[in-house]
Amino acid sequence: MASVNPFNLSDSEEEAERRPNETVDTERTPSDGAPGPPPGNPFSPPADAEPPTLLLSSNRTSPSGEGISVSVAATSAMAGSAETRVSVDVIAAQLIRDQYILTALEFHTELLEAGRELPRLRDYFSNPGNFERQSGTPPAKDQVLGPGGPLNRAGSISTLDSLDFARYSDDGNRESDERVAVLEFELRKAKETIQALRANLTQAAESEVPSQERKNFKSSPEIQEPIRPLEKRALNFLVNEYLLKNEYKLSSITFSDENDDQDFELWDDVGLNIPKPPDLLQLYRNCGTPLPSPRDTVDVSVEVNFGDLPGNCIAQVPLKKPDLSQQQQTEVVQELEYQISLLNNEKQSLAEQIKKLQSEIQTLKRTVSSPPPTTLDLGSQNTSNPFSSCSNTNTSSTDPLSVPPTDNGKYLDIRGGSEPETDLDPPATQNTSHPRPQSHNKLKSRPPVQFDQPNRKLSPAFLQALLSFCRMCSDSRLGAEVSRIADSEESVMLMLGRCLPHIVPNVLLAKREELIPLILCTACLHPEPKERDQLLHILFNLIKRPDDEQRQMILTGCVAFARHVGPTRVEAELLPQCWEQINHKYPERRLLVAESCGALAPYLPKEIRSSLVLSMLQQMLAEDKADMVREAVVKSLGIIMGYIDDSDKYSQGFELMLLSLSDPSERVVSAVHQVFIPAFAAWTTELGTLQTALIPSLLARIEKLLMQGEHGLDEHKLHVFLSALQSLIPPLFAVVLQNAPFTSRAILHGDIPAIEVTRFPRPASPLQDVATIIGSREMLSALLLLYDHQLEHEGTTGWESLLWVVNQLLPQLIEIVGRINVTSSTCVHEFSRFFWRFCRTFGKIFTNTKVKPQFQEILRLSEENVDVSAGNDILTKATVPIYATGVLTCYNQEEDRKLLVGFLEDVMTTLSLSHAPLDSLKASFVELGANPVYHELLLTVLWYGVVHTSALVRCTAARMFELVLRGMSEALVDRRAAPALITLCSGPEFSVRISTIPAFGTIMETVTQKELLERVKMQLASFLEDPQYQDQHSLHMEIIRTFGRVGPNAEPRFRDEFVLPHLHKLALGNNSQAVESKRIDIATQLFEAYSALSCCFISEEVMVNHFLPGLRCLRADMEQLSPEHEVILSSMIKECEIKVENRGMADAQGSMSIASSLVGEDAKTKFLSKMGQLTTSGAMLANVFQRKK
Repeated sequence: MASVNPFNLSDSEEEAERRPNETVDTERTPSDGAPGPPPGNPFSPPADAEPPTLLLSSNRTSPSGEGISVSVAATSAMAGSAETRVSVDVIAAQLIRDQYILTALEFHTELLEAGRELPRLRDYFSNPGNFERQSGTPPAKDQVLGPGGPLNRAGSISTLDSLDFARYSDDGNRESDERVAVLEFELRKAKETIQALRANLTQAAESEVPSQERKNFKSSPEIQEPIRPLEKRALNFLVNEYLLKNEYKLSSITFSDENDDQDFELWDDVGLNIPKPPDLLQLYRNCGTPLPSPRDTVDVSVEVNFGDLPGNCIAQVPLKKPDLSQQQQTEVVQELEYQISLLNNEKQSLAEQIKKLQSEIQTLKRTVSSPPPTTLDLGSQNTSNPFSSCSNTNTSSTDPLSVPPTDNGKYLDIRGGSEPETDLDPPATQNTSHPRPQSHNKLKSRPPVQFDQPNRKLSPAFLQALLSFCRMCSDSRLGAEVSRIADSEESVMLMLGRCLPHIVPNVLLAKREELIPLILCTACLHPEPKERDQLLHILFNLIKRPDDEQRQMILTGCVAFARHVGPTRVEAELLPQCWEQINHKYPERRLLVAESCGALAPYLPKEIRSSLVLSMLQQMLAEDKADMVREAVVKSLGIIMGYIDDSDKYSQGFELMLLSLSDPSERVVSAVHQVFIPAFAAWTTELGTLQTALIPSLLARIEKLLMQGEHGLDEHKLHVFLSALQSLIPPLFAVVLQNAPFTSRAILHGDIPAIEVTRFPRPASPLQDVATIIGSREMLSALLLLYDHQLEHEGTTGWESLLWVVNQLLPQLIEIVGRINVTSSTCVHEFSRFFWRFCRTFGKIFTNTKVKPQFQEILRLSEENVDVSAGNDILTKATVPIYATGVLTCYNQEEDRKLLVGFLEDVMTTLSLSHAPLDSLKASFVELGANPVYHELLLTVLWYGVVHTSALVRCTAARMFELVLRGMSEALVDRRAAPALITLCSGPEFSVRISTIPAFGTIMETVTQKELLERVKMQLASFLEDPQYQDQHSLHMEIIRTFGRVGPNAEPRFRDEFVLPHLHKLALGNNSQAVESKRIDIATQLFEAYSALSCCFISEEVMVNHFLPGLRCLRADMEQLSPEHEVILSSMIKECEIKVENRGMADAQGSMSIASSLVGEDAKTKFLSKMGQLTTSGAMLANVFQRKK
């Protein structure tokens, strides 16, 4: 037999006659315009084909055992049709059946290049199992044997992936490369080994279930056989594939994580030595019907005349072959069903192409009145086609089936003209009766475009050549987009989806936000999920580090997108973009993610809102290092709390509140109070847990903190809990109003008075405004009128929410206040602010009738209860300053001021007469003195103490002056404070006079008015120079202590002319002190004073005349009393002497040298650094300088 070349195609009958023994299977290329087989008879071959003598004639016997050659029947069947052709699929089946693998592959490649992929060849070459059989496997008994026996596969390949096409092509270089051959051999051996291992694995998996158990499962269908490992992996692969195809990306990621031992990218990883089955959707649609598989298909030679086949040939196959076995019948049916499915698919695709081409032709014909010269482009291309017919000299028509358009008829081609309407086959005519897409209907309504045609008789070829000089490019990607115009909304979206990825990188970063509307519209309306995903990825990566305005623009677009597409697409398309950038290296991008979670919260499914988004934000809050990102996270969490409706998430929300309140950044904590806590409180109000869970939980944590912090309170944690309680006051008051007995009687119409501006404290944000929580200021005003009337006239009977505040919350708060440390100004201030906001929010009537009585009952201001040793020490606790500054200062009317003054006078009198500690009174004066509004009031209280008959009360008043003078205006000091102090100094008691010295020192430290300073100076000089004070040891101690405190900050002239000379005198007089205890007390105070003053700039004259002599006198005392102090004093004296010497040298030279300045400054620096390490312990001070030696 001569060699067969099935691709040596010829349309000439003469050539077929010259080669009568060769098989000529002709198949025209797509450009020939030959249609597929007629749909009426799937087995009738096309026209223009020679009898397929070789393809269907073989040595195989038919299933019935009759050896009638099919070629005879085929020849007789096609005798009447000279232009019939053999189907492409028949050629492919014959090549595969006869093991012409390389020929079939080349045939498959050419079909792919022509755009006509054949399912049979595609399925065959995509199945690795077809190429992994052992080389020694004998052919089937019905397989065609060539002259040389069975066709063995090429020795240099294992699968067709490694095939070198150039090596096996007709015109390629056939010289073998030895190294390549060796590598291919090794690769083949490796793949054979893999195949053997996979086969063993399959066998092992099949044998996992004992045979007896299998019998039990088969005999009892209700007992399901356990899934095998390989079945599980195969189902896992199909499930993951289904999730990805249907845009369940997050579910697919979770599913992949749960099956981390499997690679879902590769089917071969399943381990089964079978081809990949159809997807889940196909399996479901077939409902268990066995699908034809290329591997299971068996080609059978059937003795049938093509002309004798009826319409339903499948049903008659069993009738014509009654002797077939059941298996053979099944194989025949599967083969025929497979053929029918292929032909139906081809028929459907051709019908769609006909429909689209016909629609385009008719549209162009209506648009263009007469064909322009550019139509010669198509005509010139088709002049070489012998089957194309020209209707006139100016136009040429092509078969619409010959060249399918690449744009599927969705674009108007401006490169060429229109084509005249062509006579189509009847199937095409039937398809055109179907309703056309909306885009074409819109085109019908457009008026036709008219072009002026020249009255010339140029040949089409000449016109085409002439127009070729126009420099137009349609070969590139951009040229192809420019040369066609979209004719529908869908095609516009497709065009934008293709062009935007190329446009965005070429736009300036500062102007890329201009593309956001375009990207969003395309992402909303584009039909392809992958393109939408790419566009949203571009949106989130549009700007490298978006600023605030750009982020707002992107967020606005995301919200618009969410409103348009709905919650399902938001979850499937937008959330994955946020998840991808949660750990981006730029904080601006992470900030965009945090803000997006809050902005998209209203448009997400509630399950996702309370699970995935909440977890994302919680992770960012705990891990992100950027303050601005955590701030945005807290705000988004607040928005989530406004939309969440899963009560099980309450505990998680509470922990998030505490976590965010403990954040080190002030801006994050501020966001918590502004957004998160109000939203969380609103949710707890709906749940009914604000009064039963949220507030009691915070109070319990405060009490636990106080119990643990008896030796050292964690003030930061206390601030966190108390600030949270303070932010819960507005929603608590709203709950009281909304659950009051009068709520149903609130009327909005009529004359409702406006709410006073100062009625409520200024809210930290609109969310903490009671009017916002209630709903409107009108409703709040109406409720407040009824609220005040109810408290004043009707009482609180049946008002459960208010009774809880009065009977449970207030007593617990007052008890907590009594346990905090009164010397902690921070704690006192925090609780004071809390009670002030609490009382101002609940109103004056509530404060006077509910809050003040409870405090007054505990304080018990009566002179009979001043015995601290008996346990009546409530006046020494923080309850006093918090009541005075947090409750009594809420309202500033005359009766309120009188009540505050009377309370402070009573406390001062009681504590003084009972010799109790004054810490609570001092805390009250410090807290009130910080506000200048209360300076006059405090001076009124102090004047009450100045004129009191008891010296103890006057001493207390004198000591309180020191606390209130700081920050007081000089006019007020001159007018009221200084005269009161001088009045105290004129009294007979030395203790009262001594108590005024710290206040005089404060005046010298804070006042600059010369007349006032001179008066204070004269008063202090009288203390030092008056003989009656010569032996007043406590007075000298207080003066030295005051000089050491105010000296560094006092006026330099006062320090040089008054403080240092008198310290020198006191040090000199202390050398002759006979009482050793007094001597050591004075020396210790002098040491502290000189240590503080040594840091000041002292003139050379004062240094030599007063400072150094005073230090030497002090050193003389310390040599006898405290040697460790003497070491430090010697070092101080030495440093001062060096300063004096350097200044003398500088004066002698006329200018100070840089070196001496550096030495002096260095000495000062060294001394200061050492003094910074000192404490009051003299031994430690001495040790520091001894280590220096």
